[in-house]
Amino acid sequence: MGMPSINISFKDTAIASIARSERGIVALILKEATLPVNNPLTILSPADIPSSISVANKKQIELALMGYVKAPKKVICYFVKQDETVDYTNALTYFAHTSFDFMAIPTVGTDGKTLEVATWIKGQRTSGKMCKAVLPNTAADNEGIINFTTESILAVDGEYTTEQYCARIAGLIAGTPLTIACTFAPLPEVTDCTRLTAAEMDAAIDAGKFIIFFDGEKVKAGRGVNSLVTTSAGKGADFKKIKIVEAMDMIYTDIKMTAQDNYLGKYSNSYDNKCLLMSAISGYFEQLIIDGVLESASVSIDIDTQRAYLKGTGVNTDNMNDDQIKIYSTDSHVFLASTIDILDAIEDIVLGINI
Repeated sequence: MGMPSINISFKDTAIASIARSERGIVALILKEATLPVNNPLTILSPADIPSSISVANKKQIELALMGYVKAPKKVICYFVKQDETVDYTNALTYFAHTSFDFMAIPTVGTDGKTLEVATWIKGQRTSGKMCKAVLPNTAADNEGIINFTTESILAVDGEYTTEQYCARIAGLIAGTPLTIACTFAPLPEVTDCTRLTAAEMDAAIDAGKFIIFFDGEKVKAGRGVNSLVTTSAGKGADFKKIKIVEAMDMIYTDIKMTAQDNYLGKYSNSYDNKCLLMSAISGYFEQLIIDGVLESASVSIDIDTQRAYLKGTGVNTDNMNDDQIKIYSTDSHVFLASTIDILDAIEDIVLGINI
């Protein structure tokens, strides 16, 4: 008879997520003097880039498509009118309802829109859409904003400013599988960049800055960090790392969407069906463990939250043990607690050599 369908759905989601995570989606907002007939445009490869757009915008799309281990799955371009009062409102409204992983805007600093975009990304994440943006010189102190700060980038085809190279960084991260980090990813098209001392690079990374650097032979990315610098009980040091946040965002989105599609409204809220949901989520976690994203994971009924809920509805729980709380009816609510251990990438090596 096979496994219940909800279990299969969660496991299939896990398998599909690994493939998806290796090829993320980049969103670009680009200015054009004359808007293309088709707007927005979805670009899957350089061959899809329309000849009618500006040379500068063609280059931005090409930069985004370069990726890392793989190219991004696609680049979605929304074009806005190039004038003195450039307006991102329609573009951001469109992307609010469109799936993407990393946004970049090559003129965002010039347009004076970095704060607007950073605030928009934060708002999207608060509402449950786990998108991110690569922004120039934007100390947003938020895991959803990658603060790219390298001032000068000299490539084989010319020099780029910080904001002009954000599309390349977005594509680089989007093309990084969840099993590795973008730390020290090589940038073969770059011949030189702003050179910092070792102490300056350490200080930049500690300040939540994503930098690239010349190692004496080639240019590559520094440590894969986002702009978060202020940690708390709810957001520890792990939230500073792009790789860890990517995994958390994927897990959040997968469980939310798969539960909505395959569970909510389709089962009575009995203890047995809660166990079915927990089993399905466990199967999802198991697949991520097999694929090297998680080290370990568990899911169970959240006894403390369930007890508090029952008290709030007038149930006398003073003499009820945990098992009784666990199986007690909770109307339409399911209170679960999960602990996961996300595997980090090897980034720091300490080797003692005895002679």
